[in-house]
Amino acid sequence: MEVADSVTCIILLILFCGSAAGNRKALYSFKAQENAIAMAPSSDNGICKSMVETHGYDCEEHTVTTQDGYILSMQRIPVGRSGGTPGNRPPVLLQHGILMDGITWLLLPPEQSLAFVLSDNGYDVWIANSRGTKYSKGHKSLSPKDPAYWDWSWDELVAYDLPATFQYIYDQTGQKLHYVGHSQGTLIALAALSKDQLLNMLRSAALLCPIAYMGQMTSPLAKNAADNFIAEAVYWLGLSEFDPRGDAVVNLLKDICSKPGIDCTNLLTSFTGQNCCLNSSIVNIFLDHEPQPSATKNMVHLAQMIRQGTIKMYDYIDEVENMKHYGQATPPAYNMTSIPNDFPVFLSYGGEDALSDVNDVKLLLGSLKDHDGDKLVVQYRYDYAHADYVMAENAKQDVYDPLIAFFRLQ
Repeated sequence: MEVADSVTCIILLILFCGSAAGNRKALYSFKAQENAIAMAPSSDNGICKSMVETHGYDCEEHTVTTQDGYILSMQRIPVGRSGGTPGNRPPVLLQHGILMDGITWLLLPPEQSLAFVLSDNGYDVWIANSRGTKYSKGHKSLSPKDPAYWDWSWDELVAYDLPATFQYIYDQTGQKLHYVGHSQGTLIALAALSKDQLLNMLRSAALLCPIAYMGQMTSPLAKNAADNFIAEAVYWLGLSEFDPRGDAVVNLLKDICSKPGIDCTNLLTSFTGQNCCLNSSIVNIFLDHEPQPSATKNMVHLAQMIRQGTIKMYDYIDEVENMKHYGQATPPAYNMTSIPNDFPVFLSYGGEDALSDVNDVKLLLGSLKDHDGDKLVVQYRYDYAHADYVMAENAKQDVYDPLIAFFRLQ
C-alpha cells in the first residue's frame, strides 16, 4: 500500500472511528454533570501564553458572549514585536476554517505567520476561535457534554459568532475592522455580507480559499464522506460533537511522521489537495494543536452543500421542521449576488485546492461579476492548495504582502 493510501486510511480513522468512539463515552456520561457549565480557559494556559508571548509579542486574552450564550475566546496582539503605540492602529480580525482554531494563524515562524506579519505592519490583530474549539468551549448554561451545546451549524456562526466578535472589536477600538477568513471563515463572511450584515463595522474582507459553492470539490476524503452520508450516520447515532482529535491516533501519526523517508505533508493531501510549499516539520506543529472539534450538525450542513452544489441554510429534510425554522418548506438560500458591489474584497484561490475548487470559485466570481472593478482584487496561485494559505513557507511574499497592500488602500 502506498504511503499516501495509508495516510488516507488513518485520516478516515481519525475523522470517523475516533470521533464516534470518543464521543459515545462523553455523551452518555452527561447526566452526572448536567448542571456543569463550561468556562473559558484562564489566561495562564491560553493561546497568548503558549503561542504569542513566547515570540516576544504583547498579547491579551479576551472573551465575548454570543446572543445564544456561547463564550468565545479571542486573542489580541495590540502592537508589533518592536513595540509602538497601541490604540489607533487599524483592527484586523482573523477567522479560521473548519476543524481549526485561532492557532491557524500562528503555526509558522513569526516572520511568516499572518498574525505576526500584520502586527509588525502596524495593525491591531484580533484572532477568533469559533464555538466548540478548545479555547471557546464556554457557555452561559450548557456543558459540552450536553448534546444541546452542539446543536448548531455554520448558520449560527453567521447569525451569532460573527456579529458578537465584530461588535466587541468595534466597541474596544472605536474603528471599523478589516477581516481575513480562511476556508469556512470565508463562507460565513460571504453569507453575512449577502444579508447586508456587519457592513457598518467593516472596512474590507480578504478571503483565502473562498468557500461558497462546494459541488465540484475534488477532495476524495470530503467528497466520499458526503456521498456516503458519513456525517449523517454519525449524527443519527446521537453523536453531537464531531471530534477528530484522539491522543492515541495523533501520537501514532507523529510517530509515523518521524520515520526517515516519510513526508507527512501527504497527511493533508487527500483532504486539501497537493500543497506546494509546506515544510515537512510543519505537520508536527499542526498535530500539536489541530484538528479541533466541530458540531456534527455542521459537518452534515457542509455535506448537504457538497451533494447539492448550493449555498443554503441547514436542511432539516423534514418539511415541517423546515417550516418551523424558516417559515418555508425548503431552506432559504444565501444569495451571493446580494453582496454590495462597492464593498472592498480581496480574494485568493489556488489551482491545486481540492476543497475550494477552481470551478466552484468561478461560480462565486460569476456572482460577483458586477462588483466595482476597483473594489475586487482576485489573486490566483496555480500551485497552491488549501493548507498553503496558512502554512506555506512562501505565503508571506506570495499572499500576505499583496493582502496587506490591499488593506492599505481601503
